[in-house]
Amino acid sequence: MVENADLFLRLGVALAIGFLIGLQREYAHGGPGREIIAGERTFALFGLAGGLAAMIADQLDSPIAFVGMIFLLGAYSTVAYFIDARKGQVGLTTEVAIVVTISAGAMAYWGYLTLAIAIGIVTTVLLSIKLETDRFARNLTKEDIFAALQLAVISAIILPVLPNQSFLPPPFDVLNPFKIWLMVVFISGISFLGYVAIKVVGPEQGIGITGFLGGLVSSTAVTLSFSERSNREPDLSRPFALAITVAWTVMFARVLIEVGVIYQPLLKLVWIPIAASGLIGLIYCLYLFFSQRTAEKGDIEFSNPFDLGTAIKFGLLYALVLLVSRAAQMYLGDTGLYLSSVISGIADVDAITLSMAELSKTGVVALPKAALAIVLATMSNTAVKGGIALAMGSVALRKPILFAILMMLVVGIGTALLFQVYI
Repeated sequence: MVENADLFLRLGVALAIGFLIGLQREYAHGGPGREIIAGERTFALFGLAGGLAAMIADQLDSPIAFVGMIFLLGAYSTVAYFIDARKGQVGLTTEVAIVVTISAGAMAYWGYLTLAIAIGIVTTVLLSIKLETDRFARNLTKEDIFAALQLAVISAIILPVLPNQSFLPPPFDVLNPFKIWLMVVFISGISFLGYVAIKVVGPEQGIGITGFLGGLVSSTAVTLSFSERSNREPDLSRPFALAITVAWTVMFARVLIEVGVIYQPLLKLVWIPIAASGLIGLIYCLYLFFSQRTAEKGDIEFSNPFDLGTAIKFGLLYALVLLVSRAAQMYLGDTGLYLSSVISGIADVDAITLSMAELSKTGVVALPKAALAIVLATMSNTAVKGGIALAMGSVALRKPILFAILMMLVVGIGTALLFQVYI
């Protein structure tokens, strides 16, 4: 038996969920001269009705009352839909929202308060981002959909059937097919999410935003694009420097996320120098942002970061970096490990980051050495992208970019070396 206080709480949550969803519907479609089938009060009553129907069903120990309420309100929604359709207003969004509201109200009564509230919030958010989702759908291409299907295939079909063990002697013992492909799925997923974000927001939303979202996909692409563009539009070199620095800063955050997901003990060592470089980049980004604002668009043509060919190439690169790092550590000691990290960082910081995380997780490489190797790789990658910007960018771009490069490298390497002393 539900106590009175608890009962009031559950039905109150059902009422609040309906009011929240109805408020969004009223805001989106209400107003003078506009008629909607249900506003904030009606939706609040729908949520309450769902909770009451669930309560009556419990009291009678029969689902008939709940099913009957759903049927009656479903019939109401059906009639409302046909009325709107006759007016030329074709759409099922509000009607489906009514069903969700009733169901969430019932779940609130049954005690699933957290889940019911989460459903109410998610529903409201989905209803509120219509423009963004419509733009995303319009911007999708056949290749994007095919790439998403490929990502689903390698995640749900190929990965589970790969053997989760190594079959070769050292240094080839690091080549575990399952773990290698798992890293492919992980990195592809991050890049694909960044690409989807650009599709939703649109690359034209601003130079700074493009730099941020582009950093999730490819900070090198952002560097190349804005460096080349600075020669055609030298007056915008400072905003271009902002976008490039933002992309580099996102790269540091991305490294920390990768390490944290793979092996958290390593994150405890590597986060200080990486975060220090990222913090310097963030402070410099704020300085560039407030010193010269611009409404200029930041168009960059980002290709879809995922296709099967790209995934296979990254898998091979990751396996090669794993093998080279293991062999260098076996035959050349720590010097070989650090040298391979610097060289690998020139090509791809993700591969060496994941490799060091995996090697430290399996005990092949000590945690302090793996941490320093990751720092050297990120600094190497930053230096290379900085060199690209300095070589390809305009004269006006070089000064702010050079300062960003020097500050990130000095702080990152200096912090890493200082930190190593105390390990």
